[in-house]
Order: sequence, then structure tokens, then C-alpha cells
Amino acid sequence: MASNSSIEWTKSTWNPVTGCTKVSPGCKHCYAERIALRLQAMKQPNYADGFKLAMHCQALDLPLKWKKPQTIFVNSMSDLFHEDVPLAFILEVFDVMRRASWHDFQILTKRSSRLLELSSELAWPKNVWMGVSVENADYAYRIHHLRSTGASIKFLSLEPLLGPLPNLDLSGIDWVIVGGESGPKARPIDKEWVTDICNQCQRAAVPFFFKQWGGAKKKKTGRLLDGRTWDELPNVTRTALEALTT
Repeated sequence: MASNSSIEWTKSTWNPVTGCTKVSPGCKHCYAERIALRLQAMKQPNYADGFKLAMHCQALDLPLKWKKPQTIFVNSMSDLFHEDVPLAFILEVFDVMRRASWHDFQILTKRSSRLLELSSELAWPKNVWMGVSVENADYAYRIHHLRSTGASIKFLSLEPLLGPLPNLDLSGIDWVIVGGESGPKARPIDKEWVTDICNQCQRAAVPFFFKQWGGAKKKKTGRLLDGRTWDELPNVTRTALEALTT
């Protein structure tokens, strides 16, 4: 749970919450659901109920035990701002992140309305990066919600990218990740969508990270865009961020 994540833009994962429910088209072929069902079949205790939402109090203090600074993706197998996760539990997660100040924590949500609703209830540590997922233009409003929160570092995960995102308002945004859908039923991504977002980021001086083209065989399609790898990171200086690049 703590090392060698295969996700290109993070180092480790921490899952005090597992399981989720679908809220928008980007969820249709959820990779976390596939993994959860496989772990359920393997009798992994945290996935006894498959992809049903569950909170794991025993996992809360894990980052405090990891002494080496890491960049940690929080709830890669869920959504911390799911409507069934109580505010009290979210506050506990934030308290651990505050206390584990030597790590950087990355949170992603599709539930930007609840994120915005609860933002004023949360103490936002400097080492917490908050992001929203946006798969097509119908969900660009999530970016405005994110921008209105108290998070110090704000980022976008435009993955799986399912349509063009012209005229993005990137004011107040510190990082943009783009990726195509992967897996056996992956929906296609258009290079023009990716190139346009990359150009928008360059004009706005926002770091751009291209994660993958995706598809049924994502290793074959790779990560190159116009002959190069785009691994730009937020303009923050932290030990854990440096560890991400080594």
C-alpha cells in the first residue's frame, strides 16, 4: 500500500477509504473497481465487500509510520469526498496529513460540489495537493469549485480524457495531468485534444504532465507526445516532491 505505485505521477498510495459509486462518464470503466473485485477474489480483507464503500480506521496512521518522504496519492481506490464518507472521517484524514508533514499528499475527487461545501471546515496543510477529475467539457465546472477551495496546491486530472477541453480557465491551477483511458474497453483519445491542452498549459505557464495514450495495451501506445515525454511537476520545493523524480 505504501510503495512502488504504477501511477506515473505519484510514488505511493494510501487508502483509508475504499470503494465508490459512479457519478459521471469517466467512471464507466473504473480501474479501481476492476482491481477491487480482483482483490476480493483473492480474499484481501479490505475488499471483502468488493467495491462497496468502506472506511478503514486501522489504515489511518500508516503515513506516520513511513519515515522516508514520499508523494502519496490518497484514496486511489475511492473518493474521499464521496457523500457517504462522514465529515468526521475526512477531518481525521486531514489531521494525519498535517501531522505527516514530511510527505506530500495528493487527493483527487469528482465530487467537487461536496469538496467546495466542506472546504471551509478543513484546515488545509501546505503539503496537501487537491485535484479534480474532468473528463469532458460538461464537467469543467469542477475546476471552478476547486479554485474556490483553500488548498495551497490545486491540480487537474483530465483522465480519462473523453472529449476536447478548449478555453480552459487555468487561473489558480498549479498542475495539469492528461491521460487516455486504458483497459479492455478503453474509449479513444484524440491527439488534437491533448495537443490543445498542452498548448493552453504552456501559454498559462502551468506545468503539464502527459500520463499515457491508454488503450487496451497502454504499454505499447506509450507516453510520448510529439516525440517527447512530458513530466512537468508543480512549482513547489519539497523533499517528497524531489523523491518523486528519483
